[in-house]
Amino acid sequence: MNQRLHAHQREELADLAVIAMRERGLEPEFSAAVKRQLDDIDGPSEEDGAGIVDLTGLLWCSIDNDDSRDLDQLTVSEVLQDGSVRIMVAIADVDTLVGKDSPIDRHAQINTTSVYTSARIFPMLPEQLSTDYTSLNPNQVRVATVTEMVFQPDGTLARSTIRRAHVHNKAQLAYDAVSAWLTGDGPLPEAADRVPGMDQQLRTQDSVAQQLRANRREQGALDFQTFQPKAEFEDDKVVAIRQQEQNRARQIIEEFMVATNGVTARFLAGKRRPSIRRVVRSPERWARIVQVAAEYGETLPPDPSSTALEQFLARQRRRDPLRFPDLSLVIVKLMGRGEYVVERPGGPQIGHFGLAVRDYSHSTAPNRRYPDLITSRLIKAALAEVKSPYSHTELEFLANHCTRQEDAANKVERQMRKSEAAMLLESRIGEQFDGVVTGESKGNTWVRIFEPPAEGKLLPSRDVQVGDKVRARLLSTNVERGFIDFEQVD
Repeated sequence: MNQRLHAHQREELADLAVIAMRERGLEPEFSAAVKRQLDDIDGPSEEDGAGIVDLTGLLWCSIDNDDSRDLDQLTVSEVLQDGSVRIMVAIADVDTLVGKDSPIDRHAQINTTSVYTSARIFPMLPEQLSTDYTSLNPNQVRVATVTEMVFQPDGTLARSTIRRAHVHNKAQLAYDAVSAWLTGDGPLPEAADRVPGMDQQLRTQDSVAQQLRANRREQGALDFQTFQPKAEFEDDKVVAIRQQEQNRARQIIEEFMVATNGVTARFLAGKRRPSIRRVVRSPERWARIVQVAAEYGETLPPDPSSTALEQFLARQRRRDPLRFPDLSLVIVKLMGRGEYVVERPGGPQIGHFGLAVRDYSHSTAPNRRYPDLITSRLIKAALAEVKSPYSHTELEFLANHCTRQEDAANKVERQMRKSEAAMLLESRIGEQFDGVVTGESKGNTWVRIFEPPAEGKLLPSRDVQVGDKVRARLLSTNVERGFIDFEQVD
């Protein structure tokens, strides 16, 4: 393909994303009914009352991606006299403006998630809501659901409560900048530096998160490093693809969200209320995972053990960090996808194999995920001691629907990552790249090149196995289909 065939790259990729959305049963555009409802919303919720406390004076901050504008959660910490630490997590109360079965809610229910592609984001909610009225934006007072957790020095959860509150984001921070400061590789971000005491806030949150992370890994939580490249644009042209790295700031949010989702699940169970849980069941293909480990000279037990699997993964990360993302991908695929299920009071508990937790709901991103908006409504009903807004039958339908639509959204995002890589590489036909063999399927061999990070088919492949390093020459690209073909160089 010729580079000049793709002069308007961002626009073309956005058009391809719309097509991919529709092919997967997702709705890329908002209806006229949604826009009419939006016209009737003139600002953030001003809800007040006896059940909503004032927590605006605390040093709340948000930590998210550099370009995130739909801020779902804030965090704050307080060291107590006995050495324990109070962590509070505030979650946006989207339901205050988006009522159940309203046009905006029905659109959100169709897609069930925001879909993120580099060229265009397809938000679950209209941007006027998700990036403004229902977003926990800096220097704005918002209604939120606040989960308070007190952790002992060893990371044990001593107690927890959930309540509704007004909150005020004092600093909008980004993962990479916060992480660089925590590791001594960069200055305190300016937005944090402007708030007295925010530096100690972040240190305390990091300390608690690392203790929680260590505890989960001891219990068998799986630490993956999957392949998540993202295209970067200059003047609407794809100029680079960067791999998103895990870092200390991301771990703060990850650990606090896992803890919050556990508290949410136990809260609803304690109120004898049904809930939607996010689960990854014990792997049905455990025997194949055992075989994979054997190929690395390791022995796993015959029955599923998240602890043994985590220890194997940790050893491989240390031994061969270059190829660890590919091993991660193999194990993720063999574990099977996550799914939403309904847990009824007194019913069987399934748990989340990959997170090493028994209780796990999705409650922390209601601007971006529909199951979280459902959970928000369930929590508010339980707090108010009123009837659940959803019947058991409704929850069962929605759990299955959310699983299907989230899977569809993931496929759209993967398809677009392939098209983005093909677009970046189309001007480099004939060049040679270093890579690693990542898979074999139906007679085809797949290779991941290191720079830029991209995957394609290896033609022909001679005497290579998964994990082998190879030299490959780029043969062709197809942007529309996301195809990239290489040939092995002797």
